[in-house]
Amino acid sequence: MALQCGIVGLPNVGKSTLFNCLSNAKAQAANFPFCTIEPNVGVITVPDERLTKLAELVHPGRIVPTTVEIVDIAGLVKGASKGEGLGNKFLANIRETDAIIHVLRCFDDENVTHVDGTINPVRDKEIIDTELQLKDLETVESRIQKVQKQAQTGGDKVAKQTYEVLAQYKDALEQGKSARTVQFETKDELKIAKELFLLTSKPVMYVCNVDEASAVSGNQYVEMVREAVKEENAEILVVAAKTEADIAELETYEDRQMFLEEVGLKESGVSRLIKSAYKMLNLETFITAGEMEVKAWTYQKGWKAPQCAGVIHTDFEKGFIRAEVIKYEDFIQYGSEAAVREAGKLGVEGKDYIVQDGDIMHFRFNV
Repeated sequence: MALQCGIVGLPNVGKSTLFNCLSNAKAQAANFPFCTIEPNVGVITVPDERLTKLAELVHPGRIVPTTVEIVDIAGLVKGASKGEGLGNKFLANIRETDAIIHVLRCFDDENVTHVDGTINPVRDKEIIDTELQLKDLETVESRIQKVQKQAQTGGDKVAKQTYEVLAQYKDALEQGKSARTVQFETKDELKIAKELFLLTSKPVMYVCNVDEASAVSGNQYVEMVREAVKEENAEILVVAAKTEADIAELETYEDRQMFLEEVGLKESGVSRLIKSAYKMLNLETFITAGEMEVKAWTYQKGWKAPQCAGVIHTDFEKGFIRAEVIKYEDFIQYGSEAAVREAGKLGVEGKDYIVQDGDIMHFRFNV
């Protein structure tokens, strides 16, 4: 399951610096707008200490963590929805992502210019929100023109449902609200809503980019953001991107941990961001462990065993017989699969088993 998050924000808020922390790819972090003209894509591993602990017991040939794609999308500006700057291209890049990481500048630095002259993260957030909402409104109105007559005069049930979904979105967007604030209850409505691919329906995480002194407790700008988004049910993360970039340059894990401790952090902002992105998208991880490899697999929370088997290979799902499940804590406690079996802690589960985060799975199938 490929997960893709797009980093958005106004020019010079720290998007490319954050991207450089997250990825081995190096975007040009320059002090002028539009230094990122093509979206930079970085593939990053999801930190999971469980894999390392399992590997110490299993001694596999390799450890394979799951990954996330991060897309550094060039700075949006006011008027992007009408094509200002490089707007249309950037908006198309956002449409392809699963979630939005919205970077807000929450630091003062006279050496880094701000596109609007002053530091105000709430204003910056509203500029981006407005541009995405305007583009969504354009999409919704275009779709309404296509289905309205069919919905009102014909007996087409799908057209009627589609029109009702679009009408609710139009009402919200015209009030300056994002599409994600509209709640649908039926499966049909949810399916129609998903197929619209609206920009503001995507889950969003606000990353407050602060200076090093504010990395632990935040600052007045972060508090402004918290107040502004309190009704959105959105994740807020405080990250000192420039400090994270310095940490990322260090060679060893020990050096990086020492740097974090000096700043007052237990975990890097990069690690917190990736884990938060997973949580935001309702994703979890199951593990396969053997002599060849210890590997993490991403699945949607609530999936049953056959669906998770299909993540490895479609044949596993088609011919699913059963799943042998070991809880991570049990594997660590007993030290091996054989010892877990002997202790009677290995579960044999059928098609209705709901996989839990950290389950160590072995699938039996026949095609």
